[in-house]
Amino acid sequence: MSVVTGLRNLSQQTLFKKGDVFVLFGELFGRGYANGLVNEARDAGLTLIGMTVGRREADGSLRKLNDEELAAAEANFGGKIINVPMMAGFDMDAPAGTPTVTSLVNEMGLKTWQEDKLDWAHVEACRAVGVARFKAAVTEAMAQLDGMIPDGANVFFAHTMAGGLVKAKVFLAIANRIYKGRGDRFMSSQALIESDLGKLNLMNFDEVTANTFGYLIEGSAAIRARVEKTGGAARYTAYGYHGTEILIGGEYYWQTYTNYTQGYAKKRLEDIAKAAWDKGVKATVFNCPEIRTNSSDIFVGVELSLVPLLNALKREGCGAWGEAQWAACEALLQEGHSLAAILEQLDTYNQDPVMVGFRNFDAWPMNNTPELADRMIGTSESITAMHKERTALITDHLSGVVIEATGPLMFNEAAQPSGPVLWLSHDVIAKQLAKLHG
Repeated sequence: MSVVTGLRNLSQQTLFKKGDVFVLFGELFGRGYANGLVNEARDAGLTLIGMTVGRREADGSLRKLNDEELAAAEANFGGKIINVPMMAGFDMDAPAGTPTVTSLVNEMGLKTWQEDKLDWAHVEACRAVGVARFKAAVTEAMAQLDGMIPDGANVFFAHTMAGGLVKAKVFLAIANRIYKGRGDRFMSSQALIESDLGKLNLMNFDEVTANTFGYLIEGSAAIRARVEKTGGAARYTAYGYHGTEILIGGEYYWQTYTNYTQGYAKKRLEDIAKAAWDKGVKATVFNCPEIRTNSSDIFVGVELSLVPLLNALKREGCGAWGEAQWAACEALLQEGHSLAAILEQLDTYNQDPVMVGFRNFDAWPMNNTPELADRMIGTSESITAMHKERTALITDHLSGVVIEATGPLMFNEAAQPSGPVLWLSHDVIAKQLAKLHG
């Protein structure tokens, strides 16, 4: 297995201070990793400036936020939002008078989608329109942002754009079978990737999840040059996922959720950071652990890797606070079930030969198999059923704990990053929590 470039030690940043500027390149929605970084920037006294993806009208047209929406978004974010709609992806774009790719996909049938074909010349024309629209929005937003950043300030650009699923009824049905199906309901992720529908989704994932990071770095070049010339610095971060090291059999091993279709775009995101780094731009992708978010809930079983964090809390010296997390998680279980038994079950699961076969770093992201789905989805459903309430899970609690740790880890490391791609695995997550709560 290739070596994971893990962040092993806690950085003690001395760069960012009150009066510097934090720019959220994306919109803050619900629960997710961005919240931790925003909280850290706010606590450090940075000026918060955010962006918006805008809103779609019933006819599909993209618009700015209205006054009420803008006020709500700024209250949620805790800072100024530049009201230029920056919806990434090209699924709703098309040359004038021609259909969008979403409308074309909506003509596909559940029984015929594997054979249904797309006009790739038209898809490329739609992509060109979408990219041009997005780049123009970046130019407009950066022009406004330039006037909000003083000379000599340090600027933290946090890229948070991800996703890109083409919103079509047929795909929702397919996704339910690929990510949630086993037995008779199992569907191969390879079948999706080989279809025109799958290839289209991979293209849109690239635009939303990865290429937008490049557009940000390119679009903010003038701001970066100005602040650096006047004594400041610019830093760029993005959220990646490329598996995580967790405790298995008492040792830290890399493992991953399968099938993570967006993994191809996450690898492209890493390549964009590496290319920027080679040109002297401090851009870092932080590969974060599996957690439950609004967007990850479709992936049944992704949360299983989170529970062994409880063992890492003990291993890395989280003390009384760590014990309190064990108690809080134990309290969520029905009588007759214990955390110790669940962790033992997960250790057996992670050492199952079928699961070990997917711990192939160089082959990531691998496609699913019926055997994988049976073990992963079955284990997920079994553990979920042990809880008192399906709306209050151990993994909900631990997701919040991970977000709390990744905020300072990313914020501090970005001041003087050690590389363009870094993994935040359970060891350093627990070390950060020990520091916060020791």
